[in-house]
Parts: sequence; structure tokens; C-alpha cells
Amino acid sequence: MPIVAVEYTYNEATAAARDEIRPDHRAWLSGLVESGAVLTTGPFADGSGALILATAEDVAAVRSLFTNDPFAKAGLVEAARFTEWTPVMGAFS
Repeated sequence: MPIVAVEYTYNEATAAARDEIRPDHRAWLSGLVESGAVLTTGPFADGSGALILATAEDVAAVRSLFTNDPFAKAGLVEAARFTEWTPVMGAFS
């Protein structure tokens, strides 16, 4: 099954709203980690966004899955990029 890199970009103007919704966002992600659909996740250190590695049948399936993210539902993701990723070395190869 392919790995898809999901890159979120955030807008600084929505930081307070993200803080408010973050517990729901993380609970949603936690469920995906438990099911194996998400391999790892975390924010960029500068607060500009986040990187999530997900796995599904294809990029379209991951894109569809992420419409359920509480951040996305609340309009708190400025942009989302979904790219199939092919690891060649390391933990995910």
C-alpha cells in the first residue's frame, strides 16, 4: 500500500482556533494511528503547518479521508498537499 505525505499549511490568523480544536484533531489522528492508516504525524517547529504520513489504496483515498479532520472541517487548514512518497532507506522502507 502506498505511503502518502500530507503537508498542511496553516495561517497564523487561525492559531487561536487551532488551539481550541486541537484536542479533537489529535483524537481523530490518534484513531487513524491505531488503525494503521497514519504512520506518523507532527507539526513543523515553526508552526507553519504539519506533516502526516498516511497509507491507503491511493492518494485520492487519503485526500478523501482527510476531509474528516476536525481542522479541515473548521476551515483551519490554509492548504493541503497530498503526494505519494516512496521511501528507499530508513524506518519506512
